[in-house]
Amino acid sequence: MTQEQDHARGPLGGPQTAAAGPDGTPAGSGSTPLESSGKAAGAPSAAAAGEFAGESWAEPKPTALLILADGTVLEGVGLGAVGEGVGEVCFNTAITGYEEILTDPSYSGQIITFTFPHIGNVGTNEEDIETVSMAAASGVRGVVLRAAVTEPSNYRATRHLDAWLRARGIAGISGIDTRALTARIRDTGMPNAVIAHAPDGVFDIAALKEKARAWPGLEGMDLVPGVTSPQRYGWDETPWEWETGYGHQEGGRFHVVAIDYGVKRNILRLLVRAGCKVTVVPATSSAEEILALAPDGVFLSNGPGDPAATGDYAVPVIRSLIEKEIPTFGICLGHQMIGLAVGGRTLKMHQGHHGANHPVKDLTTGKVEITSMNHGFAVDRDSLPANAKETHVSLFDGSNAGLALADKPVFSVQYHPEASPGPRDSHYLFDRFVTLMAARKAA
Repeated sequence: MTQEQDHARGPLGGPQTAAAGPDGTPAGSGSTPLESSGKAAGAPSAAAAGEFAGESWAEPKPTALLILADGTVLEGVGLGAVGEGVGEVCFNTAITGYEEILTDPSYSGQIITFTFPHIGNVGTNEEDIETVSMAAASGVRGVVLRAAVTEPSNYRATRHLDAWLRARGIAGISGIDTRALTARIRDTGMPNAVIAHAPDGVFDIAALKEKARAWPGLEGMDLVPGVTSPQRYGWDETPWEWETGYGHQEGGRFHVVAIDYGVKRNILRLLVRAGCKVTVVPATSSAEEILALAPDGVFLSNGPGDPAATGDYAVPVIRSLIEKEIPTFGICLGHQMIGLAVGGRTLKMHQGHHGANHPVKDLTTGKVEITSMNHGFAVDRDSLPANAKETHVSLFDGSNAGLALADKPVFSVQYHPEASPGPRDSHYLFDRFVTLMAARKAA
């Protein structure tokens, strides 16, 4: 297929359709754009020609492309950073919380398609990011939107989403049929792709196709080094409150060491609110370094990439901590790390789980929780040993969503109980972690 043929393709790689007239009738079907104003059909009159002198009826040139690894070219309008990003395309079904999603390090290596059409309406601010600092990169490779971003309207907004994306180096594309793209991902899986934004509309499509084809994908990829903290630090910020905003709380009954595989701020905030003194350590910290901090409990954070790749250095550390019977709580990648540490396997999912409305059943109580999820790998329940009990299951596809060890104070969940964005149904898990630490301290 030639570059010219590619450029004539529609929003999902099909042929461009004729623009609709004001009454919704496709142009060229017996109607003209002037008919609804009472002007005669056919060629415009001299008066009409004068009225529209200098106006171009040509289709605007696309300023951004999303090119899938199979060669499909999606055209749209660029926003955010100028340049390219290559990654795996996923979709997120959340209606709100796009700033938190775009700064979640678990999305490193991914191009996020938002299924909700109106993204950016409330702008952005400096407070609601989920990376531990404004300078820290989330690793998101691009963003795909249906509608153009409007001017923000929110009393906490400080910056337009377009400018915010530019500042964070994230390229975006709008004008894409995200419903069709989401259906394609549902049916065929998450494709590798390249997103490109060029305000002049000049693209080397052949080179971009080759980049998309050549990208190896997330399997086997350890992305944690790009999002973990390079050094140890303490955390004392508490969750946002209506009257006071984010607060601070010194000390705490229990000392929790959080291993940072790409930790979200709101997880740390909820640990502090639960009464914990929190020390965050890099993902490559040794068991000896962690034990030297005398933790009452260890938290294993969320993070990106293939858990088996990260497990090469993380699993031996976690096994040592489990053997010491230190209360341990894992979320997302941390859950997968525990699964690997006890001898289980992880699997790449067909389309992953990304959204704030995922129902999960607690097999212990029978209750159903609505949860936030963001993962493309899952623990293979059939690979778990007898002492690893499955505690939660996804009601969307039946995949594993939690486990606990029968003979150790260790448990984990695949989803995000801290939400941000999302519901608060699962906040009780932080209290469960505190209960385990209190029991060990009292023993």
